[in-house]
Amino acid sequence: MLKVTSYNMRKAVGTDRRRRPERTLEVLREIDADIVALQEADRRFGRREAVLTPHLLSEHSDYQAVPLSVRAHSMGWHGNVLLVRRDAQILDAEVIHLPALEPRGAVVADLRVGGRAVRVVGMHLDLSGLWRRRQAHAIMAHLDATARPLPTVLMGDLNEWWSAAGCLRDFGRCFTLAETGPSFHARRPVGKLDRIMVSSDVAIGDCGVHDSMAARTASDHLPIWAELRL
Repeated sequence: MLKVTSYNMRKAVGTDRRRRPERTLEVLREIDADIVALQEADRRFGRREAVLTPHLLSEHSDYQAVPLSVRAHSMGWHGNVLLVRRDAQILDAEVIHLPALEPRGAVVADLRVGGRAVRVVGMHLDLSGLWRRRQAHAIMAHLDATARPLPTVLMGDLNEWWSAAGCLRDFGRCFTLAETGPSFHARRPVGKLDRIMVSSDVAIGDCGVHDSMAARTASDHLPIWAELRL
């Protein structure tokens, strides 16, 4: 089984309005996933520096960040970051440029974890339903254009409230949605804004929302997770 998680970490600013990256890493240690998709992992303005620095990752986690080499001080692309365990092999990685009125993007990586290859997409979609649908189509078009098909996992903050509408209906034509549950707002979760989706050659086992004391204060989103069989 492969365990994955998606987490809008809100630049490590918690519901107490304090920026504590170590608390974000504490939540990730509690989940203990093999692959992590983070959103809002970089600061929004200026040099858009990474909140989880390489030093913090090496000292306080077992993860490595999938390298993208887009900005000198950022870890990801428009705040999207993929983390994998240090013994995982990164076969390929790139950014996906998304149509948007404000800066939005997605990241995709081909990984080898436990001897099995898997393709993972991390995303943070627009607040506008029209632009979310355009972004969903851009991601699926990018995947369709890849020369080598692989079992695929899509994760992120989709900002879509209804599973039968908008971009989720578009994704649902090709991908299966994990029924993880509501993850927003962390203090009183009612919205299923964060999602995990898989291609037809991936089976979903247990899945859910990680609701711990640390998670309820580390961000305004709770992390979601799923156990998958390739």
